Amino acid sequence: MAEFKYKRILLKLSGEVLAGKLGFGLDFDAIRSISHQIVEISRAGVEVGLVVGGGNFFRGKQAVDEGIERSQADYMGMLGTVINSLALQDVLEKQGIPTRVQTAIQMQEIAEPYIRRRALRHMDKGRVLIFSAGTGSPYFSTDTAAALRAAEIGAQCLVKATKVDGIYDKDPMKNSDAVLYSSLTYMDALRQRIEVMDAAAFSLCMENKIPIVVMNVLEDGRLADFLIRGKKIGTIVSGE
Repeated sequence: MAEFKYKRILLKLSGEVLAGKLGFGLDFDAIRSISHQIVEISRAGVEVGLVVGGGNFFRGKQAVDEGIERSQADYMGMLGTVINSLALQDVLEKQGIPTRVQTAIQMQEIAEPYIRRRALRHMDKGRVLIFSAGTGSPYFSTDTAAALRAAEIGAQCLVKATKVDGIYDKDPMKNSDAVLYSSLTYMDALRQRIEVMDAAAFSLCMENKIPIVVMNVLEDGRLADFLIRGKKIGTIVSGE
């Protein structure tokens, strides 16, 4: 088995990435494309945990603006992450990759409850593990859930999947002169209020010394280029 810099990773996928070109709901072409990359790195020997967002179905903050109570809105958003997780599980398993979904809110008919020791056992056996329903508590984003699960499973890297090539000094969609950062420190990200993840997620990773790599996963082979072939891709946020 080949040796990799990051043997065990936590991959954070936003609902927006799973919505692909549709912009809402599930774009199965996008899901299959991302799944192919997960299959490639998993078969090479990288242990993969996933946290999936739910913004392609429901955004809690927007619901709050419409008058929904914050806790209620957050729980509604958590249910969207479960739909995404089940879709991703099905696509991965159709490609021959054993996959388990664990939920922070118990739904025993469709997924396992989140139990850390069971999660570690699944990963030791080479199964792709999808963590859904965020942390199971309101007021915490799925980015924070990703940082928490990364720490709990001993991930050596948190990969934040986006539609852009990394972290820029300004919005690259609106500014053609935006400059891509190759690296940032955790404190730089917190001071500059980098919005790719929230402050709680950055702080958790900083405390547990988990590097964050922000990259575009919509281009085929990007995960393998970084994790297997060792190419410098995206922006890395670390203590250095």
